[in-house]
Amino acid sequence: MAHVWDSIRFLRRFLWGGLLWVVFCPAAAFCSGSSGYISLAPSTTEILFALGLEARISGVSSYCNYPPRAAEKTRVGDFSHPNLEVILALNPEYIFCTGLEQAPTVARLKALGFRVYCADPSGVEELLKTIREIGAITKKDKRALEIIAEIRAGIAETSEKTKLIPEDKRVKVFLEIWHDPLMTAGKGSFVDELIEIAGGINIAREVRRPYCNFSAEQVAAMDPDCIILAYMDERNAVGMMGTRFGWENIKAVRSGKVFNDLNPDLILRPGPRVAEGVRELQKRMYPSAEGGVK
Repeated sequence: MAHVWDSIRFLRRFLWGGLLWVVFCPAAAFCSGSSGYISLAPSTTEILFALGLEARISGVSSYCNYPPRAAEKTRVGDFSHPNLEVILALNPEYIFCTGLEQAPTVARLKALGFRVYCADPSGVEELLKTIREIGAITKKDKRALEIIAEIRAGIAETSEKTKLIPEDKRVKVFLEIWHDPLMTAGKGSFVDELIEIAGGINIAREVRRPYCNFSAEQVAAMDPDCIILAYMDERNAVGMMGTRFGWENIKAVRSGKVFNDLNPDLILRPGPRVAEGVRELQKRMYPSAEGGVK
């Protein structure tokens, strides 16, 4: 019987020691045997898919809607409040996040021992750096360089058309991110750079905050040539703008250059489709019979 009791005592010590290890060493408990990736941001989800990592993606946020196959992945909560229980169950190798809004979530995930990459590019070059770094993390360096080359080529094509536009002929643009309250993109924002690449002059470029409220009176006073709504509203865009006090005399409204048909994800989401976003911006700022710069 002695050997039986020795075995029982050993088993108790083993189980107790294992419990202490789980409680005090969460990193070891959760990261051992981890696999796959979780993306809590639509932009990083697009990057992971573009890198050819669809099979390795185990979870995404509820806002991740592109490519359409992202809908087939396990939902791990929304952008600001991910479900930690689901994340723990999926036990990912790496978690990809973005921006200051997710900072508390990033801190909690790191405290649990997860490896977290936070991407928050404010410009095209920072986006390319992000793609390169995610490619290195996921061992997709070659594909990352291919994506970067494709983006550079697409943006260069648009930039060449921009060079043909005389400085005094470039259109003033108001990009409306939301209508209540009225919001736009200022200096230092990702969108501000895209407008410049496409040949436009952002009327909010002197605002020192990337994204900010902007008064309707300011828009009327600055009289933009073109208004682009960064949300797809089914209502008649020109008619809607004309109902705002003082906006009926804005050049963009009078000439009908108010657009609500641009997929906002192409310009607000720093991802692999950025060159397409710049191209679509330019088409609306400089429409012609061919749909491009005259």
